[in-house]
Amino acid sequence: MKRNITPFIQSDLARKMVFLSGPRQAGKTTLAKSLASDWQGSAQVLNWDVVADRRVILEQSWQPSSGLLVFDELHKMTHWKAWLKGVYDGRLADQSLLVTGSARLDTFRQTGESLAGRYFAWRLHPITVVEWVTMSGATAEEALSRLLERGGFPEPFLAERPVEAERWRRQYLEGMIRDDILEFSRIGEIRAMRTFIEMLRVRVGSPLSLASMARDLQISPTTLGSYLGILEALHIVFIVRPFHHNIARALLKEPKVYFFDTGLVEGEGARFENASATLLLRHVHFLQDSEGRDMTLSYIRDKEGREIDFVLCERSNPFHFIECKLSDLTVPPYLLATATRFPSAKNTLLVRYLRQPEQRGPIAIERAADWLASLAA
Repeated sequence: MKRNITPFIQSDLARKMVFLSGPRQAGKTTLAKSLASDWQGSAQVLNWDVVADRRVILEQSWQPSSGLLVFDELHKMTHWKAWLKGVYDGRLADQSLLVTGSARLDTFRQTGESLAGRYFAWRLHPITVVEWVTMSGATAEEALSRLLERGGFPEPFLAERPVEAERWRRQYLEGMIRDDILEFSRIGEIRAMRTFIEMLRVRVGSPLSLASMARDLQISPTTLGSYLGILEALHIVFIVRPFHHNIARALLKEPKVYFFDTGLVEGEGARFENASATLLLRHVHFLQDSEGRDMTLSYIRDKEGREIDFVLCERSNPFHFIECKLSDLTVPPYLLATATRFPSAKNTLLVRYLRQPEQRGPIAIERAADWLASLAA
């Protein structure tokens, strides 16, 4: 299926090199091959994991006339950044470069190093509501229901039967633990990491106390914090931190953790909140990547424990508060109070099962499927 960021990447390839990162099996290689097949003129896709392609990469023996060169999983190559800088600076004037990868490439994207000014960066997320509506003609409700049932990764999402999605999910998670996590940690830590992931699955949407979980696992909070960093780097989970004008204070408060694969989450309410979080993060990342906007996704929690599930901020200023509910139409008092405190911000009560949208003062009560389908990309 064609992904919504495709035309934006095509446009950027005409000006600079493009880095495409994101979770494993989110569809990066498929998207790269699609771009190559649609390229006007010749294109060549080279995957570092393929022995024959690796030889071509090392010897730089690709077709000189290729208008598009795709280097897939190039970050696995030793000293790949310096190598790529030389290739980019020495390429023909009309030759475009696309580089794809997951954990290490996204970490590099945050630092830039010697390739600064030579590339645009894009992040590919799992399939969204709006993408499935656009591609299949399904209603927003049908698209959201499928995402909640299957998760958004292409293979389980597009599988004919739910059982195939579950088989994929088990193999995917085991493969991540066996292969990718072992690159970051010792084999003796894998059992603790598995347990940690299972604990996170039932804590989605709740502030995370690493100290408490560390006691349960009988390891230090520092070690558990490093485990969380590994899971985040591998795009298994992402962190939503509490909003605060004082950034240092926000980093010290308990974060909330969500899974990129919504299918891993237990419970209807938690799964709906997780799906909303993934779609909001995709929305934020798209606006960052396409327009360079300084946007973040956070949540709010006060000293009395009152929360608002999500807040979208731009330049550290909140502009949209979002609370998720399955069916309860009661406007939370704290959401109303926060709306009064930030009169210029939007306020949305996002309801999974809603007959009719409503407007109650500053609070818009929206049908979740339709609202999520209106997000960017």
